[in-house]
Amino acid sequence: MLKEFLQAKPLFYNEIDYTRMPRVYAMIQSHLNIPKIIHIIGTNGKGTTGRFLASALVCLGWSVGHYTSPHILEFNERIWLNGANVSDVTLDETHQKLQKLLPSKESDALSYFEYTTLLAMMLYENCDFVVLEAGLGGEYDATAVFPNILTLVTPIDYDHEAFLGKDIKSIATTKLNAIQKSAILAKQKYNEVEDIAQEIAHSKALKVYKKDDFLTQEDIQNRVKISKNLALASYLSENLSLSIAALKFLELKYEVKDFDNAQLFGRLTKLRENVIIDVGHNPLAASAIVNSLAGKKYVLVYNSYKDKNYREILTILKPIIWHVEIIEVEESRIEERAILEQTMQELDIEYSSFKKIEEAKQYLVFGSFSVVEKFLKMEQHGKSFHNYN
Repeated sequence: MLKEFLQAKPLFYNEIDYTRMPRVYAMIQSHLNIPKIIHIIGTNGKGTTGRFLASALVCLGWSVGHYTSPHILEFNERIWLNGANVSDVTLDETHQKLQKLLPSKESDALSYFEYTTLLAMMLYENCDFVVLEAGLGGEYDATAVFPNILTLVTPIDYDHEAFLGKDIKSIATTKLNAIQKSAILAKQKYNEVEDIAQEIAHSKALKVYKKDDFLTQEDIQNRVKISKNLALASYLSENLSLSIAALKFLELKYEVKDFDNAQLFGRLTKLRENVIIDVGHNPLAASAIVNSLAGKKYVLVYNSYKDKNYREILTILKPIIWHVEIIEVEESRIEERAILEQTMQELDIEYSSFKKIEEAKQYLVFGSFSVVEKFLKMEQHGKSFHNYN
């Protein structure tokens, strides 16, 4: 069974063998039918951009897969097909097919993400389009081995520096080297990103566009209508613009109603009147949230991985929070409680332990997929107030 097979693989690695995925893909490439792939790279907004695009393509009559990561509660969230997460039965059947193609040595050696990427591509073999979201990188990401027709570049910022580099130039270069043919760039925080994209385009004879190259006044008006219909936060509207630009690149006509089901859970999602959750975990995400929620203050339910710049994140969030309630997350990557508390003391932020939601207070749950997952499981255990699917 797939669940047991994946449980034997670690979710995170200190080192990554970048030669493994291309080698294994080459071994089984002739057995895979690869649809038209739209590859999404960047730091923030990949999931929502992909879901907007995939949902619209389905409404336009195409068979579409959307591969995203990580998941919040169930693995099935990673592999979406024609409007729904795939079933356990379909996953297990596809797992058995993939096992027959792979030598056991290679199957066991593949990382969690590498294996699930191959699994998704096998499952999507009869699709017209696949919206394929990169993991933490670009050039060496497991998703980059497949031929694609278009690359979408969401905002690039500091994240995963241990793997991608310590400065924006290094991070952007690693991500942008994944472009194969044509790319559309979202609005970028750093001018260097656009400069590097143009340099790569020139050296490799690629086409690089900005999203505004495709958007007419009608598209902008449509974006406003769609954003209102879906009650999107401002930063999600930017992701919507990139997905509309992709449709224009593909020369596909769309209507506002084609986005009616284009929501991705966990992105400034309001669970109820006084609880908002967001799976963001870096400064860029924190800045987007502050811009969207400015004018109100929240109790921040929070924790952080050791490798995240939580000092900067908390500094950014400080104007919109009353205090922090630390939620316990049992994971080796989580920062030590004492170190996190010391940082809050230095930032003059009051803190305590999270215990439960109080109806009279407004809450923002933020810090990573793991933080949101732990919160949801605590709430599910206490009472069922939301359909998480």
